[in-house]
Amino acid sequence: MRVAMIGTGYVGLVSGACFSNFGHDVICVDKDEQKIARLRRGEMPIYEPGLEALVADNVKAHRLSFTTELASAVPGADAVFIAVGTPSRRGDGFADLSYVYEAAAEIADALQGYSVVVTKSTVPVGTSLKVEDIIRKRQPGAEFDVASNPEFLREGSAIEDFQRPDRVVVGAESDRARNVMRSLYRPLFLNDKTPFVFTGRETSELIKYASNAFLAMKITFINEMADLCERSGADIQDLARGMGLDGRIGSKFLNVGPGYGGSCFPKDTVALVRQADEAHAPTRIIETVVAVNASRKKRMAVKVVDAFGGSVSGKTIAVLGLTFKPNTDDMRDSPSLDIVPALQAAGARIRAFDPEGMDEAAKLLSGVQWTQNAYEAMTGADGVVILTEWNEFRALDLVRIKSLLTRPLMIDLRNIYTPREMADAGFDYHSVGRTAVPPSRI
Repeated sequence: MRVAMIGTGYVGLVSGACFSNFGHDVICVDKDEQKIARLRRGEMPIYEPGLEALVADNVKAHRLSFTTELASAVPGADAVFIAVGTPSRRGDGFADLSYVYEAAAEIADALQGYSVVVTKSTVPVGTSLKVEDIIRKRQPGAEFDVASNPEFLREGSAIEDFQRPDRVVVGAESDRARNVMRSLYRPLFLNDKTPFVFTGRETSELIKYASNAFLAMKITFINEMADLCERSGADIQDLARGMGLDGRIGSKFLNVGPGYGGSCFPKDTVALVRQADEAHAPTRIIETVVAVNASRKKRMAVKVVDAFGGSVSGKTIAVLGLTFKPNTDDMRDSPSLDIVPALQAAGARIRAFDPEGMDEAAKLLSGVQWTQNAYEAMTGADGVVILTEWNEFRALDLVRIKSLLTRPLMIDLRNIYTPREMADAGFDYHSVGRTAVPPSRI
């Protein structure tokens, strides 16, 4: 089948590469000439494990190509995916749909023959209907359907998520559109018998928001339980395991930390609240989730200051990890964007390292000394803070760290290490939701 993917951001590029890997002929379209030029040279604009090789393999097989010309990519395509950005609109938090509607208008002018126009971007309820209206008004005689097909990709494991998803959700109003979508995803059913959930378009659009809001709620809930654990002598790791073994709850997204970030949860929770308010069906739980998560990031900076004895003025702090999660270079709404400036405002000097995110971080954080590795960041520092749980931070040489720091102080906001092992290594160790063990005197 022929596929046109409008937008080569995170969703569009990963989806286009994966569809081509299924055997379809995919053309990825973007107005950014420099980005398209880079992609043609095999240079990825984002960091995602396995993506560079996947793109290279399918370009070599002539199944995947890149262009700035939407008008040449759309004619003859069985499916045209809209995968452009839908950032939060300044002022009110609604999803900004200007890029979606602009793409719809350009698609309308280029349609030739039957195509399914698919909204892959995260969009509010009713967007697919609006896209259909835009196309119909610009080209009344066009033969097309509009479908909704939300993505559920986790940064850092997006290729695996696409090729082995928990489910594929499609909102469509005609059998013809459903058959096209079923054919596009046919390889999934041959191998894994992935559940295919057909719904109306409005339901499909809302499934995406509801799913992200629920997961954000799980993260926020376990973070609040961590606060209670610290004040009552309980252990959040054991608590999360005891909860997660309940099949009704599940263990995923019960990992404590400094708050959620990234390209989806922050903007999608706010957008859902705004949609619900507009529909006079307020989502009070999600409103609270948004507020609690925002305050948590600020309180984590206070936690670091408290670990230093109440003041970080004049202190040098090593920060390990800046991206909102490991295996990505994405800095969007990362907790580090709240924590680092708060520590700087309190008088601290920051020396930081992130395996993939420092180029992006440098655009957003000023006054930071960037280092080549974790050990360089800790050399001569008065303490170390772990903000992102990259694998390379999980087995650091504790003896070496102790020799590099002026004081063996670690604030682990991802609970990578255990209080006992850190106490035995002689560290003043602070984690989340667990009782500290006094450092060993041995």
